[in-house]
Amino acid sequence: MKKESLKMFVGGGIIGLMGVLLVTLGNPGNMGICVACFWRDIAGALGLHRAEVVQYIRPEIIGFIFGAAAISMITGDFKARGGSSPALRFVMGVFMAIGALVFLGCPLRMILRLGNGDLNALVGLAGFIVGIVVGIQFLKRGYTLGKSVKESKVVGLVMPAFGVMLLVLLLVKPEFIFFSQEGPGATHAPMYWSLAAGIVAGIILQRTRICSAGAIRDVILIKNFHFLWGILGIFVVTLISNLVLNGGINIGFADQPIAHDNHLWNFLGMTLVGLTGILLGGCPIRQTILASEGDGDAAITIFGLLVGAAFAHNFNLASSGKGSTPNGEIATIIGLVVCLAAAFWIVSRKNKERTES
Repeated sequence: MKKESLKMFVGGGIIGLMGVLLVTLGNPGNMGICVACFWRDIAGALGLHRAEVVQYIRPEIIGFIFGAAAISMITGDFKARGGSSPALRFVMGVFMAIGALVFLGCPLRMILRLGNGDLNALVGLAGFIVGIVVGIQFLKRGYTLGKSVKESKVVGLVMPAFGVMLLVLLLVKPEFIFFSQEGPGATHAPMYWSLAAGIVAGIILQRTRICSAGAIRDVILIKNFHFLWGILGIFVVTLISNLVLNGGINIGFADQPIAHDNHLWNFLGMTLVGLTGILLGGCPIRQTILASEGDGDAAITIFGLLVGAAFAHNFNLASSGKGSTPNGEIATIIGLVVCLAAAFWIVSRKNKERTES
């Protein structure tokens, strides 16, 4: 293993270990870290949806923002930029959240679930790869959301400021903020441990640039395995940590925590996540890190995730342990159609401009 690959593996391994430790400290099963689920909980806490069992300002998200923002400012990576198809990014962010909540997890949680033997995550991984492969076909044909441009520093500070606001609300707990009394939202590690873990993870993710969608994209598109080592690190260390700390893993489809075994919609939900991850240039956790280092386009995507999570619970789109819902299934198909149509239109327009020139 090359030195750079080893660094990626170790960085991913630390993320995997923290995921297991956060479950041990109180986070929901197989959900030590789930970016889509955590943003969903924050959306509930802010009153964007009223599903009482998933409302909590997750300190891990605040930690991701603070860690990534701080280290990017120190290293000079913090650059305010944006202006690259913001409206379309918002819409795709909405559908990314819906796809993840139909599956019940972001790509990172998918890997953590695999590391505890949840074979439903294997079905999700297959769908995720299919979505990435489809997205790559558009990249090969010139798909792009356009170049971002330098923006005012105020734009770059939007996500760090949002993180500060969330921390204040978490500490003060005003009456207009909602906190679950039962269910996944009420199941969490101690706040300061979660915040500390998030800060460390944010630093690692910013420096390594680990992204599940990007890792698989690079393997398929340019035969580069650099980022894949980070993903393998997450999986391997999660698996070993579960075996050592929890005494074993639960291999199978049934009786998995906060998961369902409806294979078709596990597959298609993650197909939508994989497709949007390629079209947007990163999975949910990568978008969170990019937004924290000044990328206004990624911040727009994150706000799309928040709204998508709210839609998922306001309109009964999110799955549960009992399976997917008819509304969620329809929304997933709509998301795939809308994102594919947008990508086709962009590619067609690029080809037309190329022909005319």
